[in-house]
Amino acid sequence: MINGPNLNRLGSRDVGIYGSKTLAEIESEITSKADELGVQVEFFQSNSEGAIIDYIQARSGEAAGIVINPGALTHYGYSLLDALTDCRLPVVEVHISDIHAREEWRRHSVTAAAAREQITGLGWKGYLIALEALVSQEGVDQET
Repeated sequence: MINGPNLNRLGSRDVGIYGSKTLAEIESEITSKADELGVQVEFFQSNSEGAIIDYIQARSGEAAGIVINPGALTHYGYSLLDALTDCRLPVVEVHISDIHAREEWRRHSVTAAAAREQITGLGWKGYLIALEALVSQEGVDQET
């Protein structure tokens, strides 16, 4: 479960768009859902594209899939796209807000090309749906 730039500010960042739950609270909800689904989840957040890429490269050998909210990297993170593609893991991209109904520059996702699914506009619950989608996809080992 990877979160990109500014998502560490959830709960205080424009609550009208992103809601009032903090990232820690969302991670707690995800952990409960993962337990229910019988999977383990590891969390990582960074404001740096390079750190996210390093994390993907370091952990992809042990991971069964990736749920990622790339934040603003969604719209210009071509090196992140390359890392997601190169890791050859199933990827589900999630966004709290509906990026397709926001500012023009937010409407295109370069990272979506590496994702099997994109879930947007469902608030923090989109993370739970993304996890369920990842677990239900063929090739995802529920014990990894």
